[in-house]
Amino acid sequence: MARHYFGTDGIRGRVGQPPISPDFVLLLGQAAGRVFLKHAAAERACVLIGKDTRVSGYMLEAALQAGFSSAGVDVVLCGPIPTPAVAYLTRALRLDAGVVISASHNPYHDNGIKFFSREGTKLPDAVEEEIEAEMLKGFSCVESHHLGKARRLDDAAGRYVEFCKSVFPSDLDLKGMKLYLDCANGAAYHVAPAVFHELGAEVVLEGVNPDGFNINDGVGATHTDDLPARVAAAGADYGLAFDGDADRLIMADAGGHLYNGDALLYVIACDKIFQRNKKSGVVGTLMTNFALEKNFARMGIEFVRAKVGDRYVMELLRQKGWLYGGESSGHIIALDRQTTGDGIVSALQVLTAMRSQKKSLADLTADLHLMPQVLINKQIEKGFDYKSDKTFVDEIDWVQKELGDRGRVLIRPSGTEPLLRIMVEADDEALARSCAERIAGALKV
Repeated sequence: MARHYFGTDGIRGRVGQPPISPDFVLLLGQAAGRVFLKHAAAERACVLIGKDTRVSGYMLEAALQAGFSSAGVDVVLCGPIPTPAVAYLTRALRLDAGVVISASHNPYHDNGIKFFSREGTKLPDAVEEEIEAEMLKGFSCVESHHLGKARRLDDAAGRYVEFCKSVFPSDLDLKGMKLYLDCANGAAYHVAPAVFHELGAEVVLEGVNPDGFNINDGVGATHTDDLPARVAAAGADYGLAFDGDADRLIMADAGGHLYNGDALLYVIACDKIFQRNKKSGVVGTLMTNFALEKNFARMGIEFVRAKVGDRYVMELLRQKGWLYGGESSGHIIALDRQTTGDGIVSALQVLTAMRSQKKSLADLTADLHLMPQVLINKQIEKGFDYKSDKTFVDEIDWVQKELGDRGRVLIRPSGTEPLLRIMVEADDEALARSCAERIAGALKV
């Protein structure tokens, strides 16, 4: 059965329009509740609901809660909290599932729903298909004596702060380090400052005043062009930028360098595999810079590519029995520390490498020479098949032939937005840009 609503990262869309409308989310909550009850270890099931800072979170949280309750499922509410915190708390509290209300890096007028299993991992495709099949049966409320109850977990943020601190070695600290934290006016606004401050760092804060409408608005992991300049202006040593739900991380230093997910994954993998003798290969995606593949090959570290999306990185990690993987966008998975991508935990793994080896981030990436990548997003209609555009396809073929072994072309539809992503990677930035612009110009939509 094909999925109609679930994409690469849950269900996402414009608030007020199906599927992100109260009536749909009510039915979704009930259908998911019935599925979780089927698989529950006990007679009753209980789920955790977290959200980011979007104003629509109040409405969708109420709809979800009503849906679960009407299916006879109990609910634990933890308010605004990072997506990976929901994964951790679901696991720590031995609950049947976790739900996050977030559209991640999207603007405030979008929102989404994503689920975690009791193990703190994204639901497999089969379970998402089961939920969609259950939705087709329509709405059916249980008898009053079977209705689910709800309670609030008042110390959710504090529990997650302590968990994050626990992944940093007890014999190390961040004293003497000044960190610039950009929390995107999102879910990390109240937990990230506490984590890094309590580990000893001096913190300078940006994006910690959410108002329901300013999430990801000119701040966060998707707005980092000026991050090195902001770090320098603040007199900080390093900058850490998270996205709206805090599962992504981008870093910068005061020397003007920006470190994307590829560079940070490289630092973590090298530290874990070489310095700490962890037995693992590394999983990237189709978007991962070719430089990582070359460097890992030289080091004798096996590297494979998954489809774009952290759920597919996770699938390959589990298949291979490996620990480390990630995406250029800043989703980084370290399975020896967390069950999903976690921006704060990823930052602490990078800082662990720096502190334990007594090296700067620039030193740790000195032998990594990323090839320039140019990404152009073209707006498309939902369901548009770019392969039917002969002019566009011919231009891709011409560019690939001209690049030869100097680069590569990657075309893929976004799994979360109505966009076609056109990426060209080459050993020369001007060449990559001109090729990407040629391909984008050939697309008639």
